[in-house]
Amino acid sequence: SSADIPEIPESISFCRALQVADFSGNPLTRLPESFPELQNLTCLSVNDISLQALPENIGNLYNLASLELRENLLTYLPESLAQLQRLEELDLGNNELYHLPETIGALFNLKDLWLDGNQLAEIPQEVGNLKNLLCLDVSENKLECLPEEISGLTSLTDLLVSQNLLQVLPDGIGKLRRLSILKVDQNKLIQLTDSIGDCEGLTELVLTENQLQSLPKSIGKLKKLNNLNADRNKLTSLPKEIGGCCSLNVFSVRDNRLSRIPSEISQATELHVLDVAGNRLTYLPLSLTTLKLKALWLSDNQSQPLLTFQTDTDPETGEKILTCVLLPQMPSEPGCQDNLPRCGALESLVNEMSDETWNERAVNRVSAIRFLEDEKDEDDNEMRTLLRRATPHPGELKNMKKTVENLRNDMNAAKGLDSNKNEVNNAIDRVTTSV
Repeated sequence: SSADIPEIPESISFCRALQVADFSGNPLTRLPESFPELQNLTCLSVNDISLQALPENIGNLYNLASLELRENLLTYLPESLAQLQRLEELDLGNNELYHLPETIGALFNLKDLWLDGNQLAEIPQEVGNLKNLLCLDVSENKLECLPEEISGLTSLTDLLVSQNLLQVLPDGIGKLRRLSILKVDQNKLIQLTDSIGDCEGLTELVLTENQLQSLPKSIGKLKKLNNLNADRNKLTSLPKEIGGCCSLNVFSVRDNRLSRIPSEISQATELHVLDVAGNRLTYLPLSLTTLKLKALWLSDNQSQPLLTFQTDTDPETGEKILTCVLLPQMPSEPGCQDNLPRCGALESLVNEMSDETWNERAVNRVSAIRFLEDEKDEDDNEMRTLLRRATPHPGELKNMKKTVENLRNDMNAAKGLDSNKNEVNNAIDRVTTSV
């Protein structure tokens, strides 16, 4: 591999005992026609050689267990590929495949199939025949759906379908009882099938960057789930059943539209990392204090609250809650000062706002806490109202500090100039008087 070999000679077919061949990273564009005569070959690696087509009789390599064809220019697969009955590993990632032949389902011993980085718009239903398949990677394609027959992959542990165009997952996915890792990030999912709760072996579920507005209640049945990531969706609520994920260690729902976290989250006693930054939370449940959290993300670049939480009561539900001046993190709008709802002893820090008024990035936000005074009578001693402005980002605080220091230095320099001027003027006066 990587030896600047421009061509493989036809005479390589005389190496009858050859079992492993790796020509990856060479400036090749083709394999010799006689190559399939190497019938003792078990491992063939021809990654990144600008290969445009496989020999039509590639199926003659019937002892092949591993075939690596990553990063080439393949646009189709020959029908004879189905003859590779002993093949366990097939890597076709980063090619130009637009179509996968139905005969792919004949590779019964296949354990790993990589199809990522191609142009596939669909997966043939025959893929469900691969009963021994452990890992299927179809990331970075143009898939709009997965076949219901995917339920036949009963040995599957890893299913990677990131960066496609999926709006739903087939209900048959619930039959994948051995599935451990499911990555469906960067798709167009508008809902997650209820059958996901039947994937009892699931340990990692990645749903980042989709269009999900809710998670199914059945998610609480995932007793082995360790990592759940649903960042950058449109979640408006979380099911209380989330507490049933008793092995959950990392739970991230950054950049959604959550207004509250269910108190049942405390039932997930193994939870150590909770990321709820970029949401619309007005408080956190009191039950959160029972968890042994190592990191609690409430805003960007913040791993723990900057102020101590206070116990309070939600006036609508009567539920005991935790709150502090850091919640909620939303810029105050002029005109939102009237009719502020009260939350126990504290003034509510925000009013209801439409989606359009939410400044999700808050790049140029004004950060301050000040008291509103009656403009008509500044001397009026009536009780003043606490107006909550967005909490300054630590980076903003540094910039504010630097600005104040610069102003102080400028003022000191100006005072120095004035002092020097006064000394010069006094000296001139003394000289003039003496003269």
